[in-house]
Formats: sequence, C-alpha cells, structure tokens
Amino acid sequence: MKSGTELISDIDWQVGKGERWILFGPNGSGKTTLLQVISTYQFPARGTASILGRQMGKTDVRQLRPRIGYVGPAPLALVRRHLESRDVVVTGVHASFVDTRFHRYTDEDWRAADRHLATMGVEGLAGRAFGTLSEGEKKRVLIARALMTNPELLLLDEPGTGLDLGARERLVSSLSALGEEEPDTTIVLVTHHVEEVPPGFDHILMLSSGRLGAIGKTAEVLTSQTLTRAYGLPLTVDSVDGRFRARGA
Repeated sequence: MKSGTELISDIDWQVGKGERWILFGPNGSGKTTLLQVISTYQFPARGTASILGRQMGKTDVRQLRPRIGYVGPAPLALVRRHLESRDVVVTGVHASFVDTRFHRYTDEDWRAADRHLATMGVEGLAGRAFGTLSEGEKKRVLIARALMTNPELLLLDEPGTGLDLGARERLVSSLSALGEEEPDTTIVLVTHHVEEVPPGFDHILMLSSGRLGAIGKTAEVLTSQTLTRAYGLPLTVDSVDGRFRARGA
C-alpha cells in the first residue's frame, strides 16, 4: 500500500530453486513493486511472502540480502566510472562500489571475476574503464558483478532498457548462457518486451493492473490472447527457435 492505493494484490507465486522466470507486464502493472518485495526492500501490507525459505516479518532481512543478487538502475548509478570493468566486478564480493584498494581480494576472487566476465561475454572489456562502455556492456558487467557472491536468487530489473538492437541481442544471448552456466541460481528477469525473453527462461508471471494476469510455462502463457488482454489492444505473438515477437494484429 502507498498513500492508500493498492499497488498489487492477490498474487500467489511459488518459484523453485534453479528456475528461470520472466516477470512480465505493461508499464504500471506492478512489476517494480513485486520485485521490491522479492528483494526484501518492501513488505507486503497483506498476506505473506517467503524469500529463500524465510518469511518476511519473521526474519532479519540483513541475513537474506547477501543471498540475493540485484541488477537495476540504482547500482548502475553508483559505479565509479574510472574503475576498470574487472575491478567493478570484483567489488561485488563486498557489495561495495569503492576502489579495490579499500578491501582485500584473494586470487580466487580475481579468478571468479574473470570467469563471470566470460560468462557474460565481456571478458575482452576487463581492462576498460567502466565509463567508456556502452549501456549494454555496462549492464553485462554489472550482472557479472552480481554473480560474485554466488547468489541463490538473481533479480534483473529490465536490463534491456535503452539498448539498441545489437546490444539487446548480445544481452539476451548472455542471459541464455547464464542460465546454463549457473544451474543452481534462481533468476527472475523483469521486462515488458517479449523480444527480450531469453531462451531457457521457461516460466512467466504476467501482471495486469496490479493483479495476476497469467502464470505458467512461457510458451503456453505468452500468447496473442493473453497479451491482447494485458495490453487492451489486438496483438499477435509468434516464436522462432525459442524467441518471441509481438506486433499489432
């Protein structure tokens, strides 16, 4: 609840370990609010929410947050632009955005940083200053950073926002590979573009006006009928090789 307004309600959602979920819906449908609950930064006014087996309101969220990786607009704004990409990634060990000289890092930390950069397809940018990277490159570096703590739950808040076609496709490819490289990590990707759904993200929760619109297997839920209902205009959805496309009917 905010200023007496009900933002989301009647959401019944269970996510299993290692599953890849899409949190989908139009702007204003409640995606950000639900993500804030999942990330433990907002408590539900009614009902219950259990994150990683711990019920909100009955556990110290400070113990939960190190087990959750988050990539969104806020972390992007905190990164020191002069830091090299490899340094940005390794700082994820201490959830810090300061220069690496302020903390101690082991050889294994640095090897892990290299490994996560490679997983996201940006190992060639390790020595580049973060501020010189494109928006798509920055987001892939930040996802690599979020992996440094081996999170059990990884939340990606609209990472495709502002990317051109090439950058979006590289991001989608990296996210698909991430699902294979990190099989035990549960991933929730927030988007409102069907073209940004990576192959391998087999589950979807679709919100509409703060309520559950549809939930289930991505290929079964992401249809012309459900999209038309969610957006209030005739839409057609098709897919090729696990990728989706939507257009006006």
